[in-house]
Amino acid sequence: MEGYPLNPIALELGPVQIHWYGIIIGLGIALGFYLASKEADRLGLPKDTFADLLIWAIPIALISARLYYVLFQWEYYSENPGAIIQIWNGGIAIHGALIGSVATAIIFARKRNISFWKIADIAAPSIILGQAIGRWGNFMNQEAHGEEVTRSFLENLQLPEFIINQMYIDGVYYHPTFLYESIWNIIGFALLLLLRKVNLRRGELFLSYVIWYSIGRFFVEGLRTDSLMLTDFLRIAQVLSLTLIVAAAVIFLFRRLKFTLPRYNDMSNEGKMKS
Repeated sequence: MEGYPLNPIALELGPVQIHWYGIIIGLGIALGFYLASKEADRLGLPKDTFADLLIWAIPIALISARLYYVLFQWEYYSENPGAIIQIWNGGIAIHGALIGSVATAIIFARKRNISFWKIADIAAPSIILGQAIGRWGNFMNQEAHGEEVTRSFLENLQLPEFIINQMYIDGVYYHPTFLYESIWNIIGFALLLLLRKVNLRRGELFLSYVIWYSIGRFFVEGLRTDSLMLTDFLRIAQVLSLTLIVAAAVIFLFRRLKFTLPRYNDMSNEGKMKS
């Protein structure tokens, strides 16, 4: 028997509505910030490095995530400009957020004379953990789901009743693709923590994150019904995921062959070019 979906609104204060979507995204950011700050302290970065970075990175990431989504849905937003700022209804793209965050981190690192790769390596586990948590915001909004399935299919996955009920939308059950990606990202988080102990060379932890996340996103995106499309057949997230996998692998190999790189736990700033 179908149950009632969860209320996406956590709290109402007069005309002000606080959505679970924002709370969950905020929780992911806060936990990721805590973990990155602790690791930055351990590796000898100046105090408050990540606090100072996030002052710029968070608003820029939110803006770029929304702009990315709006640009690829311009046909709708050009006719409904008032909806552009309504991010509480969903519609932010993680690839857009990553583009904005990486660009901000590169500029920030240059200004502070800190290796971008060192910052990126420290942040990588926090980013993928934040993504794993953030997907539950999509769950509360009943979005980012996959194609139609039966209730028995969901029951056979041994899902708890509240997830099955939330996947019942307008009389139809859907693939919980938010859950697939969240689980993939949690596994990736654990993997990156293990790779820290391997003490990879500078930058390789972040590049490993890019490859891992992109592989999972490519396959999960193929199940979704709300993909941003490049053409009638090409999903933007899948094209970008494949591009990132190849680019990260090439950069990984190029840096290994071209530079003498410090290890992850090395407190120096950057590597030297090989002769």
